[in-house]
Amino acid sequence: MTSTNFTSATFDFAPLLPVGLPPPAARWTGLARYSFVGGNNDPEQLPLDGLIDAVNAVLRREGRTLATYGLASGPQGYRPLREFLTAKLQRDAGIACSADDILIVSGSLQALDLVNQTLLARGDTVIVEQESYQGALNRLTRLGVNTIGIPLDHDGMRMDVLASSLADLKARGIRPKYIYTIPTVQNPTGTIMPAARRAELLRLSEQYRVPIFEDDCYADLIWDGKRPPAIHAMADNDGVIHIGSFSKSIAPALRVGFIVAPWTMLSRMLALKTDAGSGALEQMALAEYCAPHFSSHVPKLTAGLRVKLDTLMEALNEHFGTTAEFDAPKGGIFLWVKLPDNVDTLKLCSAALAAGVSINPGPEWSTDKAYSKNRLRLCFASPSAEQIREGIAVLADICRKEFGVPVRIANVEKRAQI
Repeated sequence: MTSTNFTSATFDFAPLLPVGLPPPAARWTGLARYSFVGGNNDPEQLPLDGLIDAVNAVLRREGRTLATYGLASGPQGYRPLREFLTAKLQRDAGIACSADDILIVSGSLQALDLVNQTLLARGDTVIVEQESYQGALNRLTRLGVNTIGIPLDHDGMRMDVLASSLADLKARGIRPKYIYTIPTVQNPTGTIMPAARRAELLRLSEQYRVPIFEDDCYADLIWDGKRPPAIHAMADNDGVIHIGSFSKSIAPALRVGFIVAPWTMLSRMLALKTDAGSGALEQMALAEYCAPHFSSHVPKLTAGLRVKLDTLMEALNEHFGTTAEFDAPKGGIFLWVKLPDNVDTLKLCSAALAAGVSINPGPEWSTDKAYSKNRLRLCFASPSAEQIREGIAVLADICRKEFGVPVRIANVEKRAQI
């Protein structure tokens, strides 16, 4: 009887990998004890019972349609969900569109990929907000695209700097492929662009013939429920691509987002969407749940998030005093914090993680690494109030040990002044 000997050596794939791949991912080791990262939401505010009822109801009624790609609704996504979005977008954002103007995608990240694949080639130029969504910035870097960062103020992207940048690019014969903005609860700064500035952005877009890419993923999470109309709603032409998501309003793990765009663009994106359709059960459950419950669920969610924000700001004031600067956002799930100039938040991130606290360092969310060196993003939706207080106390202690930030001294001085 013969036996076959198999070598235990690991096959080396390295010589086969193409140039330009992103760095390898680290193995998942679980969330940090005090996690202030990611677009996670409050687990206690998840409408679990409503989703269970929705799944049961829609499966009993339409479950056999799962045997068909597209559920007989076609490749743009489950039609009842698109019809819900049509009504919601009109009511909340002022967008007048039909179900045929909407493409359901696997979260806003797939929306970013589809827009980029449709419009961008290596060497192209795009305009973004100086501080912006890390996922968007990373994608542009991997695509070899030139990004022009426009600074923000308390009302979002500065139009004076944008106008100068567009004029300079035109003088050099460069036409940007799009202007990417998160105008409503901007990520990471939390600003909300007022209607007048949105109108000026549209004017510049039309003047220089550069489309606007509007990311509205956080627009549902505003404390008072009042928001300016979407830029898409204010446009007189088809020069705005609008994306949104259910990740922040319902649950991020459902991975359901959407794109609103003219058919000339949707048809191109649809041809690039090679996943045979986003998850159908998630779409069915969302349509079943959201139609009767969305408008009552969101105010409860935002009320709970506002309490957590207050807890975070109180903890920062208690443990950092005046050494941590921030503006209270009017909605969202994150707080953009400025620490003293000598703090390097990339180094702070490593030291904090070793102590069980995860944070988003500012340079990863900015086109200006020097400007954002001492800034960080803290997501407050997922941790409990107790975890927020304990985590900020640990973070403050690390800042004192690693960077000499006089957090407790500053706090004592602040109390003395009061």
